[in-house]
Amino acid sequence: MTMSSAGRTAGKQVKGMLGGLGVTLRTMLRPAVTVQYPHEKEAPTPRARGVIALLEENCTVCMLCARSCPDWCIYIEGHKEKRPPRREGGRERTVSVLDRFDIDYALCMYCGICVEVCPFDALHWSPEFEYSEPSIAKLLHDKDRLGEWEATVPAAEPLELGADIKKGKK
Repeated sequence: MTMSSAGRTAGKQVKGMLGGLGVTLRTMLRPAVTVQYPHEKEAPTPRARGVIALLEENCTVCMLCARSCPDWCIYIEGHKEKRPPRREGGRERTVSVLDRFDIDYALCMYCGICVEVCPFDALHWSPEFEYSEPSIAKLLHDKDRLGEWEATVPAAEPLELGADIKKGKK
């Protein structure tokens, strides 16, 4: 290695180090954007994924959410009941009734697969994120607690213009 190539290498290293220090100095001079959480609270974005809410009347106890959950943190129990026919002269209907719907948030990894696979829109993302408990055993939330969060779920955005028009042969 000659003296001139060693000088060029050292010059590049010093130039790179000064560039890095310049970035650090510019960042240090900017005001901090940290929110002191328990004392100051930011509003979550409108469609934030906080906790999973349950719309109980839409649940048909199909178990798709529980079967597709990679953590097996959803527990569902139900029974079948006979209901009168919808039309006169029809047969009695058999309807599944939800008895238990629990989600263990100590196990849940908030992947959202259960919300996506539900064919009846019984599960929704709620923007609620403050539901810590002093005991890990209290993170098992039942259908009543999950139903309370349904009130915090924002309304779905409207479809794009023309999205609901069926395109068929003319």
